[in-house]
Amino acid sequence: MPSPPYAAHSTRPSDQSLREPIAVVGIGCRFPGGIDSPTAYWSALLAGLDAIRDVPDDRWKHSRFHDTNPEKFGCIRNAKGGFIDGVDLFDAEFFGYFPTEAQRMDPQQRLLLEVTHEAMEDAGLRRDQLDGSQSSVFIGSFMYDYLCMQTASEQRDEINPYVAMGTCMTSIANRISYDFNLKGPSVTLDTACSSSLVAVHLACRSLWGGEADMAIAGGVNVMLRPEASIVLSKGGFLNPDQYCKAFDAAANGYVRGEGVGVVILKPLSKALADGDIIYALVRGRG
Repeated sequence: MPSPPYAAHSTRPSDQSLREPIAVVGIGCRFPGGIDSPTAYWSALLAGLDAIRDVPDDRWKHSRFHDTNPEKFGCIRNAKGGFIDGVDLFDAEFFGYFPTEAQRMDPQQRLLLEVTHEAMEDAGLRRDQLDGSQSSVFIGSFMYDYLCMQTASEQRDEINPYVAMGTCMTSIANRISYDFNLKGPSVTLDTACSSSLVAVHLACRSLWGGEADMAIAGGVNVMLRPEASIVLSKGGFLNPDQYCKAFDAAANGYVRGEGVGVVILKPLSKALADGDIIYALVRGRG
């Protein structure tokens, strides 16, 4: 018998070149600047789109909180960010949720359901094809704004049975697995700014290790309240210049942004056998 071309279950870094590459076969996204598809995202990158803007009034009044003095209490060092529109919108009927439950779901969960569905469409997948499949879900997330809103002292008497699963971080990934009836690993993770990359790393491991036949990986962040930005300002993470200067000697913090990004991953041999359009290959990770 000839030896297989890939050692799919190898775990040593020195053996990364022997692993079967992982194919990216679908992409879904909602990013600042009105970006709502892979094509729009690519066009924005080519055009060098600047999607940073003032904090919208439907989040918080930045004039009430903005102050570049790091010694000021209760203040945010920058007054801008990357914001997406329509975070309050959700097609609850399409996903089979009654309004009472849908309104208690974190917008991060709602957006992820929609963008995951769009990523599946982009990959040419129907829901019935994934029903009961050994598909894994790894999603990075960071903040708890909607939980804070629903458990604030003035809202305590409004807490209903849907708040628990609607706002806990566990449900960020589990909501996708439950809604699409996926049977593989389902994990929400928080490694701060690297969360979505680590999600892809773990998704690839689930495929290489045989825990899943297909994987969904991504990240989500929505900024609904000022408190998290105040915390990050006091921690010295946010800059007063309103723009990130990554990898620059003048870098002095970052500007927060929100959005959703999801990729559909398959082993290369499976993607080729299924006739998928392949965006890129993951050949290794670290």
